[in-house]
Parts: sequence; C-alpha cells; structure tokens
Amino acid sequence: MYQPSANIQSLIAGFSAEDGDKIRQALSILDHASGRISGQGDNFRPTGLEVAMVLTSVNIDAEVILATLLSDSRLAGQTSEAAIKQQFGATVAALVKDVWWLNKLSIYSPEMANQPNQSEILRRMLLAMTHDVRAVLIKLAYRIQRLRNLGVEEPAIRQFIARETLDIYAPLANRLGISQFKWELEDLAFRYLDPDHYFAIAKSLANNRRQRETCIQAFQDMLQQKLADEGITAKVYGRPKHIYSIWNKMRNKHRNIDELYDLLAVRVIVDNLSSCYTVLGIVHSHWRYIPKEFDDYIANPKKNGYQSLHTVVMDGQGNRIEVQIRSRAMHEFAELGVAAHWCYKEGRKYNAAAEKNIASLRQLLDDRDGNENLIENFRTELFSDRVFVLTPGGKLIDLIKGATPLDFAYAIHTEIGHGCRGAKVDGQIRPLTYKLHSGEQIEIIAVKNGQPNHNWLDPNLGYLATPRAISKVKSWFKQQKFAENIVAGKQVLEKESKRLALKTVDLPDLLRHFKFTEADQLYEALGRGDLNNRQLAAALRIPELEPESIKLVAPQISPKAIVTVAGIDNVVTTLALCCSPVYGEEIIGFISHKRGITIHRRDCENIRNLPAEQQEQLIDAEWSGSHAARHTVPVIIHAFNAQNLLSDVSQLLSAVKVHISDASLKTHDDLSAILSLSIQVENTQQLSLVLARISQLPNILEVRRKT
Repeated sequence: MYQPSANIQSLIAGFSAEDGDKIRQALSILDHASGRISGQGDNFRPTGLEVAMVLTSVNIDAEVILATLLSDSRLAGQTSEAAIKQQFGATVAALVKDVWWLNKLSIYSPEMANQPNQSEILRRMLLAMTHDVRAVLIKLAYRIQRLRNLGVEEPAIRQFIARETLDIYAPLANRLGISQFKWELEDLAFRYLDPDHYFAIAKSLANNRRQRETCIQAFQDMLQQKLADEGITAKVYGRPKHIYSIWNKMRNKHRNIDELYDLLAVRVIVDNLSSCYTVLGIVHSHWRYIPKEFDDYIANPKKNGYQSLHTVVMDGQGNRIEVQIRSRAMHEFAELGVAAHWCYKEGRKYNAAAEKNIASLRQLLDDRDGNENLIENFRTELFSDRVFVLTPGGKLIDLIKGATPLDFAYAIHTEIGHGCRGAKVDGQIRPLTYKLHSGEQIEIIAVKNGQPNHNWLDPNLGYLATPRAISKVKSWFKQQKFAENIVAGKQVLEKESKRLALKTVDLPDLLRHFKFTEADQLYEALGRGDLNNRQLAAALRIPELEPESIKLVAPQISPKAIVTVAGIDNVVTTLALCCSPVYGEEIIGFISHKRGITIHRRDCENIRNLPAEQQEQLIDAEWSGSHAARHTVPVIIHAFNAQNLLSDVSQLLSAVKVHISDASLKTHDDLSAILSLSIQVENTQQLSLVLARISQLPNILEVRRKT
C-alpha cells in the first residue's frame, strides 16, 4: 500500500483508523492510475489530492475526502460508479457522480455577465441537480485549485475561468457560508480579470502593512485592557481585509484606498446582548467616534436578521478604526454559514427555508461523524420544487417542479405558447404533458398565429402547471369572448336603432348614461347581455317609450301593511322587481294608472331616469308594520371554477335559513361560472351578512346584488 507523504499524513490526521485506511486505498487507486500522486494534473487541471488539501480547512468528513480523491480527472474512464460503490459505499459513489457532472458542466457563457438572472438560475441549478450539496463544496475546492494553477494557462482561458468564478462560484461559496472559500475565489479571479488594480491594491496594502499591524495591535491591546478593567470578558481581534472587497468599496464609495475607514478594523465578541452596549459605551468614552459612521443593527436588524454594532473611532494618531461589536450568537449567525450570512453579503431578502438548509450544511461541516438525517435533507430540500432547463441557444429557464414543455413555451414567449404544437426534449419528441427534468434542453415546435386549446386548462389532463401559462391561456379565451361580445353589442345597438327608426345615436350620451369610458365597454355589456333592450331604449330617451319605461318592472304583491304611503298604511302596493327593495332601504312609490303604487328603491335606475312629466307620479313611502316579511332579492355570483359552486352556496344559505326561490348556473369554456339566484331575506342586515359569507367561499371572484 502507498506510504503517505507529509501532505497525505496531514490529510489523514484527525480521522479514525478505519477512515484513514479508506483514504489510503483511494490514494493507491490514484497512484496506480497515474503513477504520481501530486503535482499538476493533465492540462493544468487540479489533482484529487490538491483539492482534498483545500477542503481540510473547512473540517470536512471522510466521505467527502474520499469522493474528492476519486473524482480526480485522471480516473475518468478507469473506474466506474459501481466499483466505487462496492469499495467505498453508496454515499461516496453518489458524491463522485455529482462532482463528475459538475466538472463537466459547460453551460456558462461570458454573456451571462450581462444577465444577472441567468447567473442566479445557473447557481440554483447547480444546487438543484446535485443529490448531496457537499458535492458543490468539492466543486468549489476544485475551482480554488484551478485558480491557483491558472497563471500557466492561456490568457483567454484565464479570463473565462475568472469571469465564471465571480459570476457563479464565489456567490455559491458565499451562499453556503464558506467565507474562506469566497474570499480566495474572489481575490484570485480579480487578479486575472483586472491585474492592474489588483496589484495596485496589493502593493498599497504591502507598503502599509507594518504600519497597519502596529496600529491595530496597539488599539487591540488598549481596548482589551479597558474591557478587562470593567470586568468584561471579550475576544478582540483584527478583521482581515481582502483585495476584491476593498476594490468594490473603492468603486461603490468613489474613494481612494487611503480614504476607506475599515482597512483598519477590529471585531469584539462578547458573551451576551447587554455586554454589546457596555462595550460600545467604553469605546465611545475612550476614543472620539464619527457619528455618521455609527450603525445599530441590533436595535434595527437588517431584513435578513444580521445584528451587530458598527462604529468608527479615531485613535491618538488620527487613524480611523472600524469596530464591530456583537455577541457570540450574533457572530455565529453572521459568520458560520447560515442563510443570513449570504443574504447580507449578496443583498438578498431573508429566506427561512434556505436558512434551514444552510444551517444544516454548517452542522455537517462541523461534525466529522456525519448525520444521515442532515445529508438526506440536502438530497430532498434544496430547490426541490424547481426544475432548470435550457433553450436550444443555451439560455436557462427556471420553472416549478412538474412543468411541461407547454409551460416552457409560455415562459419563452406568449405567442410561442399559443402556437406550440409539439416539443423535442434532448432531441427526442415528447408529448406536451411530459414532466421536465433539470438539465434538459427543450426545443418547441410551433406554428404562426396559433391558438391555445381548451384542453390545456383541464388540470386532469396535465398540460400546464405554471400559473403564468394558465393565466395566458385564460386571458386568450377571455379576449376572444370580449371581441365576440363587442361585435354582438354593435349588432344589438344597430338593431335597436333601426327598430326605433333612429337616424343617429348619441354614443357619448349613452356612455355617460351607463357610466362607461369607452365604446367597447358599452358594446361588450350589450353583447354579453348585461344591458337589455329596454334599458337601452330608456337610455336612448325615445318619447313614445318613456311612459312605458317603468313597465320593465313586473309587479310583486307585497306583504300586508309593511309599507306606508304618504302616511297611509293600508294602501295596496307592489314591490318592483327591477330593484327589489328590502326592508331598511330608502324607498319611494310610483303611481301607475294600471298597477296602482309600485315601490322602488330611491336609487333605482328606472326612478333616476324618469322623464320630467312622470316624476309627478312619485310619492313618498316608508317601511312600517310587520318587519318579519321576506323580500325576494336577485343575487349574481361570479366564480372562477364551477365545481361544487351551487352545492356550496345552497348549503351556506340553508345554514343561515335563507330560502332560494330561483337559481340559474351558467358555465364558460374557461371553467368559470355565473350563478344567478333569487333569495328571500327579511332586511338589509341579513342580505349583507349573506353576501359577505358567500364571498368567503372557495373560488368566488365576486358576489353582488343584481341591480
């Protein structure tokens, strides 16, 4: 068996004897395959041993070390997943498979730098398609070693690798809370992308390093002594600065390196919350501080949960020193890889689900004994509800799990979705109901000026899963119906005008009367039947019809003695069906020469539109007598799904003891429905209660009293 070198001995240190033997076995496989165990890999690619040494800095477990060694590119084609599984176990074999996939992935293109959303989708895809997220850590370590070796490669390759690192891999390291990986990835990538600024900053830091170290050490010693004098236990240490971070601050704040406050920075870690403010008071009492540079993120945490006190003070030599003060719990939350860490650094919103996963990851990194439950979480939770697929041109599309080629077509463009007639998935024809998987490339077969199919909206057929696509299809059918109603409405108006022998129609006057702002709204209402011919005739103000306009009300015998007319309570009245007045509403009587007195609501449209000569037939009326009488009220219910609508409404009304005297259900092609009811209520309070309860039923879009 292979005798370990100093590096290999360092790699094995800390593991059990059993794990150490397995690592030696993996090294022997590498040794046999290549005849060498260290140094540059083929084409300057990192070796498994080099990458494993990178991973030791994050206290990774033996399974990850084994997977790292066995994913060495020199073993490609010389060992199989089955052989690895047999000798090292299923977990190691699965990790190796994921790392091989990650190392072969070549989706990134420099154009993504100008499309931040594409970079984010690719980052999510990397996490979604790895069964165990620890494979991503191995990939990050591979990238670090690749960057360390990058100086010997061609300039074009250096630029591409460095750009990809800043766009994809450094944010991933940040997201996973591995700060030492993030800093090194950023600094090495920046070195190759912008060497002039990189070396200028590096030189400036080197020139002033001794001065900074002396300044920081003196400040630390003095602060540590002041805290000890007050009986406060605290850890005080200098906070390292990184070249890429400095460069970003120089650009964002438009300052030279000498003008940045936090090049001189210390961090104070205390035991509890109250000690944070005690330390702040001590700092401000012994050093002059700059008020505008003070931030209390404890009292006012960032949206992502980040908490700390930030202040900038001046020492005796006039140096500006940033001091961060936080409790141990805050420090762990900010620095040890939980979600708030990457949310804060990337400026993203707090995400509880992501925090759970990243916190679990950190536990995996800190526990070499491993935890099967945590590992299983990573296999099932990270972006498990998403699929990431590609267009033929290589653009990444992020969809929900269960999405189909038809969903993909609508995600590209609405017209492509409407015209979709087939799809190829990885070059093979698939049905439009096929469930997509991450990493697949989709090509849509579409026709010009295509129209969606009603079957696409049937959830049982499985054509669509994404709300956006479903909405686009529904909108198309609604628009077609809208256009049909406009044509029909124009025909209604034209026919009514001819019947009344009108030479012209005052369209603006009609729009004002019905309170529409556009002619198409009027035409649609006429075509849909919301406005009938009598209402149209009344609005047209035809003299010979005006005396009869009130006759659109079919009389209904009112309960005895519930209405008083002009102070008389024994007058026979009828309740108008056009407005169906209910006890409690303001009413008025209309004296008809043929039907006696008809009772209307005062805001009834027919009453408001009476011509001047008929207004003399109005008479005061009010409710009186027995109030237990029931009134028939028409109600209109709009729902976006007809299923169980009538049953749900009937059960509700039965529960509140409201009788239904008439019901009519009309369904549409998009599965929406209109339910027209006539219900018996005692007063307006009962009516309001009923309408409110109906509105809370599932699938209800609108419920209103028909006017």
